[in-house]
Amino acid sequence: MRIALFITCVNDLLYPATGQAVVRILERLGHTVEFPSGQTCCGQMHANSGYPDQARELARRFVATFDPYPAIVAPSGSCVAMVRDAYPRLLPSAAPVAARTYELSELLVDVLQVTDVGASFPHRVTYHPTCHGLRTLRLGDRPLRLLRQVRGLQLVDLPEATECCGFGGTFAVKNADVSAAMLADKCTAITATGAEFVAAADNSCLAHIGGGLSRRGSPVRPVHYAEILGAQA
Repeated sequence: MRIALFITCVNDLLYPATGQAVVRILERLGHTVEFPSGQTCCGQMHANSGYPDQARELARRFVATFDPYPAIVAPSGSCVAMVRDAYPRLLPSAAPVAARTYELSELLVDVLQVTDVGASFPHRVTYHPTCHGLRTLRLGDRPLRLLRQVRGLQLVDLPEATECCGFGGTFAVKNADVSAAMLADKCTAITATGAEFVAAADNSCLAHIGGGLSRRGSPVRPVHYAEILGAQA
């Protein structure tokens, strides 16, 4: 299958290894991955901050950039949620492209119908289901099904897993005290698992969690689950 990679702003600027991992996974499975150079921000921050006109223009650009592709994948639950949930309301003509935009686990499990991607990661890992993936995309156990097939990986349950980490984009800035309290609870739960790594579907949330873990001297390291799936012995 010919698949377009929508890398998202956070990954492009701060976590390029995540996008590289997505390419490795899909090429390992025999698919062709292309990176349309015209892509920009999906407009999530604009829409969430009260600038729908600017978000709509970015939606138009997304459609023009990705319309030629039969499938679009992004390693970000929040950005895919923006495209699939918000675009059809902002720009009704975006609906067809939005419908074929997938978070990585959706593409692998639902479209490509694979759970074993040939990965190896001999570490103890816990998984945090980020809010957009959990509540908007309803990813369910798709990421967990993929992680359970990784050779050598020991997956441990995260207490109160469905509780928000407190990031929420601008929420962490506008409601810093509440965000910090939520983060403290999440870091306590993660540390209690004894995991070496905490995985998630959004690097923005992992950056927030990673900062909290680092400040308390925890050895647990944040990692996008795509990087685990991309790893091999």
